[in-house]
Amino acid sequence: MAVLAAPLYASEVAHTTPSENHLTEQVVIDGTSTNIVSLGGIPIGPTWEGRFFLGADENGRDLAVRLLYGMRTTLVIGAGAVLLTLLFAVPLGLAAGYFGGRTDALVSRLMDLIWSFPALLLGALLSTAITLTGAQIGPITIASGSKLIPLFVIGLVYVPYMTRPLRGRVMALRGQPFIEAARAGGMRPLTVMVSELLPHLWTTIIVLSTLLFVNAVVLEAALSFLGAGVSPPEPSLGVLIAAGLDDAVLSPHLLLAPSIALVAIVLSLSGLAEGLRRALDPRGALNLGVVREP
Repeated sequence: MAVLAAPLYASEVAHTTPSENHLTEQVVIDGTSTNIVSLGGIPIGPTWEGRFFLGADENGRDLAVRLLYGMRTTLVIGAGAVLLTLLFAVPLGLAAGYFGGRTDALVSRLMDLIWSFPALLLGALLSTAITLTGAQIGPITIASGSKLIPLFVIGLVYVPYMTRPLRGRVMALRGQPFIEAARAGGMRPLTVMVSELLPHLWTTIIVLSTLLFVNAVVLEAALSFLGAGVSPPEPSLGVLIAAGLDDAVLSPHLLLAPSIALVAIVLSLSGLAEGLRRALDPRGALNLGVVREP
């Protein structure tokens, strides 16, 4: 809820924006005017008041505002990446598991190729390549520096982590009597996959999506930290952590605040994912442990 209210907090409480600089301004703390950024270039620490609640960065920007916007950016990219993964993985998993043969071999080899690279390494390579020149995907143009780049890259990297379990579930279901009855009734393969198989995959899809959402958030933060994700000065948790690392000695709040926020988000989402897994897959039949190691 706090992330959704970021614009409201920025306008009504902090009275600033995530990109507005206050280098030469002062703020009143306990009745005393204090420079937001000292003459030595050291930003003010947490005030625990409405303005500059968590302090400021080296450019005099409100850290609390930037943190809220950064969390929103990270979560939106993570959620969008999972949706993109589903867009690719569900049709591929259905086709590979239902048709088998050459279709299964082609999809499996493609997934093995992506799977063979560590997620962070592959994400960094793809993101860097697209950032240099941009990309044209059909009618969609992704400009260099766009936030769509990490979204697209993360969504692509995690396709095998969704496709392979779905393929296995479909292969286990395609020999069931209700599938044989649908075929005998004259249903076309596409109709069988959509109307008969897909409803039985929702449990797998929901559980896998929550697990991948956690991984997508961490991967986005890692890519942005390495400079291959969201580009500064646009805030994201990875960008804020990278910026805070440079001033960790003189201004530790710049590193601690986004790091704690990332840990809190990951723990919360991991708890949600584990709760859904226990509720929807109490016997571990889906074998989802592989998703935890990107």
